[in-house]
Amino acid sequence: MAEETWRNYLENKNSKPAPLKGIKVLEIATLLLGPGGPGFLAKLGAEVIKCEMPPMGDTVRNLVPFGYYFREHGCGFTHPNLSKYWIGLDLHKPEGQKIFLELAAKADIIEENMRPGVLEKWNVGYRQIKEINPRIIYLSKNGYGQWGQYADENRPSNDGGSQAASGFAWMSSFPGKPPLKSRLYIADAYGGLMGEIPVLAALHYRERTGKGQYIDQSNVEPAVQWVAPAMLDYSANKVVENRAGNSVPYAAPHNAYPCEGKDSWCAIAVMSETEWGALCNVMGRPELASDPRFATLLDRKRNEAELDSVIGEWTADLTPDEAMERLRAAGVAAGKVATMKDIVEDKQLRHRGYYKTLDHPEIGSYEAFNTPYILSRTPSEIRLPAPCLGEHTEYVCRQLLDMPEEEFVELLLDNVFE
Repeated sequence: MAEETWRNYLENKNSKPAPLKGIKVLEIATLLLGPGGPGFLAKLGAEVIKCEMPPMGDTVRNLVPFGYYFREHGCGFTHPNLSKYWIGLDLHKPEGQKIFLELAAKADIIEENMRPGVLEKWNVGYRQIKEINPRIIYLSKNGYGQWGQYADENRPSNDGGSQAASGFAWMSSFPGKPPLKSRLYIADAYGGLMGEIPVLAALHYRERTGKGQYIDQSNVEPAVQWVAPAMLDYSANKVVENRAGNSVPYAAPHNAYPCEGKDSWCAIAVMSETEWGALCNVMGRPELASDPRFATLLDRKRNEAELDSVIGEWTADLTPDEAMERLRAAGVAAGKVATMKDIVEDKQLRHRGYYKTLDHPEIGSYEAFNTPYILSRTPSEIRLPAPCLGEHTEYVCRQLLDMPEEEFVELLLDNVFE
């Protein structure tokens, strides 16, 4: 069945219609939480116009993830801004606000991640936009939402703040260690994707009723869902779960184990007694399945350090791939802990067309990744690399807004676009 559905998919995907073709999105957003969501819509075929504010524009252009620039570009900018058109607008100026309103009048969706009330001060908030476009779907997303105590206090937030406020940083570290905030901007990445669920729901509602609506998203609230079991434990039992590293209450063994080779690891997660018995057989230690120290999940949790030591002794003589393949053949969930080299060279990802080589006018050739899902009838696609500063200003104004050339040149000379 799967083979029939996906036969010649990669060869034919560009001949099929994108699911959001014809949908127009206006983005005024920074970092990853804001641009990430419209980035998904762009890959699904929406026409996304990214509006950047002078003098800094999208601040992620100038952040230096992992300590370096790549050919004068902040690496965090390239992926969430694929397939977008660009315009720079100074919304402090009436002329910039006027152009934004003209774009908003033609838009289906507006997404922003400024602090509460900022865009209303610039006369482009939801209440002002809906007067000229009552069908607009307007998504505001920031750390704590648009209302409530924290919003009223105008608290600043970012990915790190959301990880901390959601309990994720507390739960992610190891016993005896400080809380651990992931450097991978996972709260922003997850929040960016979560924000598009209500956007698509609002599009469906508008198709039935003709009415747009306002969407308020707090970035902390999606992240709180990650810690649901620990929340339930406190709600029911008043137990505050402590940091446990790779260990979880419902499975053992559940860890990453050292393998042959420098800094090589294999992750193993046993979720049933059947899997535990299979693991013991693969290790050549069938007697461990009935050993009083490890016979049940409760026994294994009580003696988890000793259990991890036994498994680590076995994996130490195997490469991660060898350990993974032996366990996989026995029906035990295991995986090599991949490095960036492993991910870029991964045969499965390449077989499914996950990577695409792009030619950027400043960066040059580089690989971008597609959406983490595949639609059989309406595929996603990367059409453009991330935009350069000033790249599409004339196109947006002259082609999309039908702006006369004289007006465009005058605004350009008045620095409305920079």
